[in-house]
Amino acid sequence: MKGGQQASERTRAQLSVDGMTCASCAARVERALNALDGVDAAVNYATAEASVAFDRGSATVDELIRVVEATGYRAQSGPRQRGPDGDLSFLKPRVAAAGVLGLPLLVISMVPAFHFDGWEVAALALATPLVFWAGAGFHRSALASLRHGRATMDTLVSLGTLAAWTWSLAAMLSVDDAEVYFEVAGVITALILLGRLLEARAKSRSGQAVQALLELGAKDARVLRDGEEVVVPVEKLRLGDRFVVRPGEQVATDGVVIEGASAVDQSMLTGEPMPVEVRAGDHVIGAAVNTSGWLTVEATAVGSDTALARMRRLVAEAQAGKAPIQRLADRVSAIFVPLVLAISLATLAGWLAVTGNGAEALTASVAVLIIACPCALGLATPTALMVGIGRGAQLGILIRGPEILERTRRVTTIVLDKTGTLTEGSVRLVDVLPAAGVDRAVLLRLAGGVEAASEHPVARAIAAGARAELGTLPTVQGFSSQAGLGAEGLVDGHAVVVGRPGLLAERYGTVPAAELEHAEADAVDSGQTVVAVAWGGRQRGLLTLADRLKPTSSEALKRLRSLGLTPILLTGDNASAARAVAARVGIDRVSAGVMPEDKAAEISRLQAAGEVVAMVGDGINDAPALARADLGLAAGTGADAAIEASDITLVSGDLRAASDAIALARRTLWTIKTNLFWAFAYNVAAIPLAVAGLLNPIVAAAAMALSSLFVVMNSLRLRRFRSEREDRQAPEPYLSPAELQREAA
Repeated sequence: MKGGQQASERTRAQLSVDGMTCASCAARVERALNALDGVDAAVNYATAEASVAFDRGSATVDELIRVVEATGYRAQSGPRQRGPDGDLSFLKPRVAAAGVLGLPLLVISMVPAFHFDGWEVAALALATPLVFWAGAGFHRSALASLRHGRATMDTLVSLGTLAAWTWSLAAMLSVDDAEVYFEVAGVITALILLGRLLEARAKSRSGQAVQALLELGAKDARVLRDGEEVVVPVEKLRLGDRFVVRPGEQVATDGVVIEGASAVDQSMLTGEPMPVEVRAGDHVIGAAVNTSGWLTVEATAVGSDTALARMRRLVAEAQAGKAPIQRLADRVSAIFVPLVLAISLATLAGWLAVTGNGAEALTASVAVLIIACPCALGLATPTALMVGIGRGAQLGILIRGPEILERTRRVTTIVLDKTGTLTEGSVRLVDVLPAAGVDRAVLLRLAGGVEAASEHPVARAIAAGARAELGTLPTVQGFSSQAGLGAEGLVDGHAVVVGRPGLLAERYGTVPAAELEHAEADAVDSGQTVVAVAWGGRQRGLLTLADRLKPTSSEALKRLRSLGLTPILLTGDNASAARAVAARVGIDRVSAGVMPEDKAAEISRLQAAGEVVAMVGDGINDAPALARADLGLAAGTGADAAIEASDITLVSGDLRAASDAIALARRTLWTIKTNLFWAFAYNVAAIPLAVAGLLNPIVAAAAMALSSLFVVMNSLRLRRFRSEREDRQAPEPYLSPAELQREAA
């Protein structure tokens, strides 16, 4: 079942979890939650949050919190309000102190020239506050873990530093001239604290895209009450409220423009850098910025039903989930810490048995404890997901869940709907064809006057085209609309009829011009709609209309093919219209005349032939096919049913976003695999070196911190993923019929 379809049957909760220090902690909390009947939980170590879905009646949020606390961690309902992996305010003073104390400790311990009389006492004085104050968090966490019968990364750090400090104190107090290792205990603490500080900062950067989403949106709205503007908080907006948006202000919530015209900047939601022209009747998205004109908007969605709220939910749920590739890392992390403890004890015993040298045995054992901390494994997947999915949100691409990433890698074929996906989804006037002796402007004026009184989409397109070319239109009198024929009325003293050519021909005869007959046939063959105009008892000319191809469709198809995908056009339109559109964008495979209920069956047929299918659509009739496809991409400008059935939502409706989505998803998956490879390779290579005594514990601590930092920084590279939409934006002006005709030619 696709993500999102199951959500309506279950209750979801988000918990923030404190005290997790490594991936094994997250795995332990996840196992405890999933042990409850009817509960499906995913715990994200990078965000320190648990996303839980559970059957109604099977559990409560309070019970979930008690389960987390029973495993030795702290939990509360709701998203995390502070930085992950410990507050920066907690880490900063300890890292500063570690630097002040750790550097002189390292110098006097490692440089023989500074071995003055009593230098061991100075080393003890420097190391003790480092280990027991700066590193107190490690020891408290290890003790709490011990009380619950478990071991974590902090257990390894605490055991390693305390063992080195205790050995050194005993050696200093003994009569033998034994070596001390205060610098091991102190510098390891300093390095790991520094690593955590850098890691916490980097992880906070990885969540900046989502934080930006949370901060988007207007705080107040200028609501019209009895003709007066009243400023109210957006939380108090209700459906149907009308509010004013001045130039430079944000649109308070989703709505439809009632009055005014302007250019609206929706880049923060759609990723489209160019403002969109809006006028009365157009929809606007909450949080968009009004750049120029004065708008009056009627609210059509408020609160959690707005586009911005849905984006926040989708992104948060996607980042909290787990990619299938992460399961292996989780299984390894769950057993890693106990295994490392066993290897460390075996190393200590082996060195003592072979060499009898306690100092060398301790050094090798501590190096094993420190080098093996599985932080990098725990960060490899979630940090890449946070950055990749967050970057997608900035580009107007909503990836529903981490499992979607795996599907994008396997897709071989992309099926495209025509209307609203490749084309604009609304017809426009293409050409005006007067009969001999009829003035073109008169034909357009009379037809436009009649159609201006109609609500039919074709009539509105004719009226809009006439206004664009002529300006104002005459008023119609005695208007009436006849189903299956068209509309008629009295304009400028003429009884004008506008309708389908075949039906008007039965009533008035055909247009008396051979060239118009050829033009009509050509228009029908190219998939255009033809409307006839008659007055005075005979037909006077033809109007041709077409669903205009989106200016970006051809470029989008080139980019999809560059990703190795084979495009197929799947439409309910006639074959002529489908082939005409396919030829213009370079699609070779066309399935036309497919009824809405048969689209899903066509997807199944392609899958049965061995193709892994992605589907792009925007209408209600596309929803079954989107759900059936291996990867469903819905235009955010389309129907809610299509969006709910899809795996990826393209907020802008720009088909180029489909190639961006697939490219970004594949890049994110590659980053995850790279992170996991280096995390595994690091531990596999380093542990044998530590066991063999070839790795100094201080070097091990530095390497461990750097490995975690590498994984996070590698994930942050996804923030630099760029869309060609950011660099080049195709113009979207209204073209006159003459210009459209030239474009079609």
